[in-house]
Amino acid sequence: MSHLHNIFTAVPPYAYHQDYAMTCMKRWVKDRVLQRMVHHVYRQSGIKQRFSVLRDFQPDSLPIIFREEADGTLVEPTTGERNAVYEKTYPALARAAVQGLFDQTPWIRPSDVTHVITVSCTGFCNPGPDLFLVNTFALSPSVERYHLGFMGCYAAFPALRMADQICRANPKAVVLILSVELCSLHLQIKPTPDSLLANALFADGAAAVLVGGQPPPVGTRGLSLEHFATRLIPDSEKDMAWTIGDRGFDMTLSSYVPKILGLHARELLVDVVSESGCGMDEIAGWAVHPGGKSILQVLESQMNWSPDEGPLALSHRVLHDYGNMSSATILFVLKAILDQSALPDAAVLGALAFGPGLTVEFGLLRLTGERTQPASEVDAAIPIAAGIAV
Repeated sequence: MSHLHNIFTAVPPYAYHQDYAMTCMKRWVKDRVLQRMVHHVYRQSGIKQRFSVLRDFQPDSLPIIFREEADGTLVEPTTGERNAVYEKTYPALARAAVQGLFDQTPWIRPSDVTHVITVSCTGFCNPGPDLFLVNTFALSPSVERYHLGFMGCYAAFPALRMADQICRANPKAVVLILSVELCSLHLQIKPTPDSLLANALFADGAAAVLVGGQPPPVGTRGLSLEHFATRLIPDSEKDMAWTIGDRGFDMTLSSYVPKILGLHARELLVDVVSESGCGMDEIAGWAVHPGGKSILQVLESQMNWSPDEGPLALSHRVLHDYGNMSSATILFVLKAILDQSALPDAAVLGALAFGPGLTVEFGLLRLTGERTQPASEVDAAIPIAAGIAV
């Protein structure tokens, strides 16, 4: 058995209210039909605010890479310019997430870490976040390092699965996972529904996780990792895709994705839960990646879950407070469950995320220990206190 000891989440210092983002987007698209589409998509997004490493859209700020012409046209940077900002800004977010993780997990020291797994689909550099963590936290120079890149919103599950396999093979192993996603760097003004929808959803955030072969101390709340499964939804690979363009990473996000997931949701969940050896009635709670409000609503409808205080309430809350931060988002949901859920020790959780393919990743997790802090005293994420110099 392997054990998730703790999760710590962080967001950048620049927060943008969804109504403000909608106003900016309506100014940039110019076309009246597209403006009405933007208004509808943003108002129906279920998102209150999103965070970004960019100060570009703050009133009266000096832009980093996005600037406006005199007529209000947004000048879009090249992919290279966007990636250069990724390389300069991810360290502050990564440091905040991992430092917070070690601070809140005092029974594991940086010197105990045997493996590092980094996850990101929004930027590339080498040396990258893996070596940054080794140098910043004085990890052993012999630590094994792995990177999962360009997988999209479900990538936290392959990282957890890899950590699980490492710890089952070596019970003394301690695996540090870092997911850092800077989705706002890839804002594009294209007159397509896919682009407008992506612009309304995605945001920046990071999450750090510690997984070990030994259980966490008595009296602390964690998760045992019990089963993972992967499924591909047939004939849907063109409905969610992610490629590299000259003006950023090009996102295909069809409005049919919620309908496709809805058509397969019940059959898929029953299948993967059965494969794990559990029954659906044994699942006490669910952690679902909030890819969008409509996706959560479709799952609630298909599974007959309450839309208000049902099992996806924390997924809705994470979407509302932070938006879709790609691979980091499901870790925000799991963090919220660890900190805020009233579920008892040994309660079984089903966890679900999806991304390009359409790929669906499932995890069966079991809560260990009781929550020791009142839910009202816990935040789902800790914003970075200081700005980021670029």
